[in-house]
Amino acid sequence: MIVPPPRTVVRSRYFILAAWTVIAALALPRAWRVGEVLRVEGQAIETESEQVYHLVREAFERPIDQFYAITIRGQITVDAPEYRALVDSLSEVLAAKPYVSRVLSYRTLKDEVLVGPDRRTTFIAVALTPEASASAMVHTPDIRATVDEFKNAFRRRSGFDLKVTGAPALEYDVRTVSLQDARLGERRSLPLAAAVLVLAFGALVAAVLPLVVGVFAIVCALALVYVAAAFHPMSIFVSNIISMIGLGVGIDYSLLVVTRFREELNRGLSAREATVRTLDTAGRAVVTSGLTVIVGFLALLLIPVPETRSIAIGGLFVVGAAVLLSVTLLPAALAVLGRGIDRPRWLARRLAWYHRPAAWERWAKWLGQHPWRALLIGGAVVAATTWPLGSIKIGLPSSGWFPSGTESEAGARVLEEMGARGAIQPIRVVVRVPEGERVVGTRYLRGLARLSDSIAADPRVARVRSVVNLEGGMSLLQYAMLYSNPQAARARYGEFLSAYLSPDERVTLLDAHLADSTSLTGAMEVVRRIRAIARAGVPGLERAEVLVGGFVASGVDLQDQLLERFPLLVAVVVATTFVMLLFAFRSVMVPLKAVAMNCLSVAGAFGLIVLVFQKGVGAELFGLKTGTEAIYVLVPVLVFAVVFGLSMDYGVFLLSRIKEAFDRTLQNDRATMEGLSATAATITSAAAIMIIVFGTFSFARVLVVKLIGFGLAVAVLLDATLVRMVLVPALMHLGGRWNWWPSKPAEAD
Repeated sequence: MIVPPPRTVVRSRYFILAAWTVIAALALPRAWRVGEVLRVEGQAIETESEQVYHLVREAFERPIDQFYAITIRGQITVDAPEYRALVDSLSEVLAAKPYVSRVLSYRTLKDEVLVGPDRRTTFIAVALTPEASASAMVHTPDIRATVDEFKNAFRRRSGFDLKVTGAPALEYDVRTVSLQDARLGERRSLPLAAAVLVLAFGALVAAVLPLVVGVFAIVCALALVYVAAAFHPMSIFVSNIISMIGLGVGIDYSLLVVTRFREELNRGLSAREATVRTLDTAGRAVVTSGLTVIVGFLALLLIPVPETRSIAIGGLFVVGAAVLLSVTLLPAALAVLGRGIDRPRWLARRLAWYHRPAAWERWAKWLGQHPWRALLIGGAVVAATTWPLGSIKIGLPSSGWFPSGTESEAGARVLEEMGARGAIQPIRVVVRVPEGERVVGTRYLRGLARLSDSIAADPRVARVRSVVNLEGGMSLLQYAMLYSNPQAARARYGEFLSAYLSPDERVTLLDAHLADSTSLTGAMEVVRRIRAIARAGVPGLERAEVLVGGFVASGVDLQDQLLERFPLLVAVVVATTFVMLLFAFRSVMVPLKAVAMNCLSVAGAFGLIVLVFQKGVGAELFGLKTGTEAIYVLVPVLVFAVVFGLSMDYGVFLLSRIKEAFDRTLQNDRATMEGLSATAATITSAAAIMIIVFGTFSFARVLVVKLIGFGLAVAVLLDATLVRMVLVPALMHLGGRWNWWPSKPAEAD
């Protein structure tokens, strides 16, 4: 990506304005409908859990794969005639749905697991057909509408309360809430960002231009995502990432361009010449900064996980659009407006105090006189924020996973109170024997029993459901006699065996229901333990294939894949950024220090994420009752990829001005002080906008978005204050002329 010829932009300014207007008009309808094509599920490819998913769907005629859990809470017990009538009637209506394969309740299974300890609460499992399971989420509105009819009819008589939860309902709620939060975040952050821009520019017209660029970037990127979804699955979190990054970088880049344009006007240049000069200086800085952010998103493509790749694609779209708008649409508008960007002039007089450089000049002078003191104080603060990073634990969070304030979350709480939370997210163990053999034959029954007992021996497992756990007290001899007559066994345990034993009897399932005291982080350890048991070999199952899947297992697989590629991602981002800055500044020391400072910003952000969310210090401020015990693996990967580029923005802004001053004066200390005083107000204003935008999303209802928004906000805060305003200038002073080695004074422009 290169800067377009400045004079061509000026000459074609009206054409550029018209072209972007047409693009925006074409993009807006697709951007508005992007929610229709985004997906929630994030399944790693070619993993053990993926194998289990496909094997269950292929081996069973009516697998219980995707299902809704409908919780029922009444003022009477489940044994009351009216309660039974509700369960039977609702089950009958739901079973008639064309996308439902079966409906299971305590009335059909006679299983006390489906009934709460007070016998006033139960839940119904509504399993979907294999065809419907592929798009399970879309049936949520119909299921909820049906349940609401019964709720309204029975509540008037006996006060029944019904909730629809389960994986499809959760997916639907996450999609709905994510889109709502993205739009709410935009509505909340735009007025606050506008206020900062008015303060920074002292003019309404100048303040509006960056907002236009930010919104245009979001619209264009969402429209491109809508098109890209036809070729690659796109995660629902793309909408949040695009909203956050689009507003942040779009406004930041525009702020830099408009600020430089006004400086050139104040030097006496005409509007057209000021635009040319702005593109030659600020335009190049914007392109360099944009490329550093793009590198981070490109590196995400190295991870072979559809979810991260879709986010990378969305990030590339929005950053590319923001850069392109900042070096085409914005300069064209500036060339047309000229001095008109300063309107109304009375506002500039009222806000003149904010633009006085005296305070920043005094700070720059103090830094120049005491670089070691600044380095020690700033380094100590950064070290303190980084310290909690040493205790980071990667895993599935123990709390906040269901989006707050949703029906799926309310239903999950009811299941937890019943002691049945593990029933909707079991660890699924598949056992498959060679073709022509029976998994319930005498040869394998003892092995199945040993496997079941090994799993149940873990105190984190509440119960195991399998073909050798039909009834308490049954011996292996009794099971052998039962399965010697398959027809009689299916006649007696038809509903259960159709879900746990394939028609050809080659495949069986063992479902491990976790104890309610077991967190998702602990559940991941259970998955690893069961897999270790399977790898070690279970006596009696030597010829069988044993695989472990389910929701928690898919989380383990995703984590393993991401962490395996994370070091490569870090190496690519750091090396590529270093090389880019090496060519941009013709120096070795400047890129080395810039990369090191970026690593400090990222480490500090990670440390604060661990402190607030994992350890729970101040978690209540962000809507969590307790700490999460672990950080979801997607968060550090995305935060690093995005923050490293965003942090470099301010570094490029600052170092570009220092380099300009050095090339003009050949005096390192003077250039450092001049560059810091000239950019400090712009950097702090830009950082304030970024913090507002990202900070707004840290209050989202979806935990992943909350963590990413918080991580980006604190990273920008650390970078724009401690790193760029303290550590970088201090190091530049200490580096002296070695900062610009191997350049020579004669090479100065």
